[in-house]
Amino acid sequence: MPCRLVQIQDPVPSRAARRRTPAQKLRDELQRLLGESWSEELERDVPHAWQRHGDLILLSEDSFGAAPWEKLGPALWETVASALGAQRLARRGRVLPDGMRTPNVTLLLGQDGWVEHVDNGIRYTFDVTKCMFSPGNITEKLRVASLPCSGEVLVDLYAGIGYFTLPYLVHAAAAFAHTCEWNSHAVEALRRNLALNGVQDRCRVHHGDNRQVSSADEPRSLQPHTASSSPPLSFQLELRDVADRVNLGLIPSSEEGWPVACRVLKKGTGGVLHIHHNVETLPAPAPRQAPVLQAERGSPEGAGSDGEVQSPMEGSGKETLGARIRPEWQRWAEATAARIQGLLAELHGQPWRTSILHIEAVKSYAPHVHHLVLDLECRPTLPA
Repeated sequence: MPCRLVQIQDPVPSRAARRRTPAQKLRDELQRLLGESWSEELERDVPHAWQRHGDLILLSEDSFGAAPWEKLGPALWETVASALGAQRLARRGRVLPDGMRTPNVTLLLGQDGWVEHVDNGIRYTFDVTKCMFSPGNITEKLRVASLPCSGEVLVDLYAGIGYFTLPYLVHAAAAFAHTCEWNSHAVEALRRNLALNGVQDRCRVHHGDNRQVSSADEPRSLQPHTASSSPPLSFQLELRDVADRVNLGLIPSSEEGWPVACRVLKKGTGGVLHIHHNVETLPAPAPRQAPVLQAERGSPEGAGSDGEVQSPMEGSGKETLGARIRPEWQRWAEATAARIQGLLAELHGQPWRTSILHIEAVKSYAPHVHHLVLDLECRPTLPA
């Protein structure tokens, strides 16, 4: 049977072709709102990616910065929220240099910034205008949840809203946790999160600067040797000789907490330290590979096809993390192990041994800078 090509003059577009992405819908609604005032400058100022926290959309700091937007008043934010299916809007700025990584977030629409996340069956609630949330740390939270902590006592020196405390208590079966946090907004969220997940009876919150200790006669080498960017709070941490495991989840460096971690470890049996740190890595020679097509414009790094950020990074690093332990990581781990060993020996007046159990690459924090976690086992040396 002969075949012939028939051209359809006005084909009916498919359902997929007719469906607009949220980014397209946002642009169309704004163009309708502005009418003849719409311009290429304003179109470039419309965000293509954002973070969704339930019914709250968190916009990037470089969105809607042009002067004409200000003339629209509340109508602008109501239109944006409607187009994106949200009830509340906020816009983030640069993190404040206050030592607490306080977010500089402005609420644009809505009464408050409290939102809720669920990660690995754990509920987290926090105020986006007051507290940071780090989706890039999800791999470490999953790893922590799988650690064998049954019957153990945990000390979390930088608890925040409970990023790591909750996986330890809910999934890793830690018997009890002491959490230290100096940011009052994070402490409020932490208390709520402990109650949300039904573990408030297995945790004591220590609100204050964990470097302020009750003992006045600490050895000089155990004193923090880096100046603090914030004034100390009126608080003294009285913990000592209690922990089987200590989490030091502060970047770029948790070094100021190392003396405290040594002090809270059980002096008779020791335990494991989980030490977070940003380590600079020299760029490796790029392997030769076939050229690839450039990504389509409008599909920013970390964003899905609908414009919503799926797993944003804290920094701008785009390197792929491999399983290979790089020389710089190993050198940092060995130097850290030696330093901790010295601190413990001076504190207790007897030799201790430290063993590198694992080096975990959490994420690329910035170009050639990696967020690492060192699992370091620390045990007192028994007399011969």
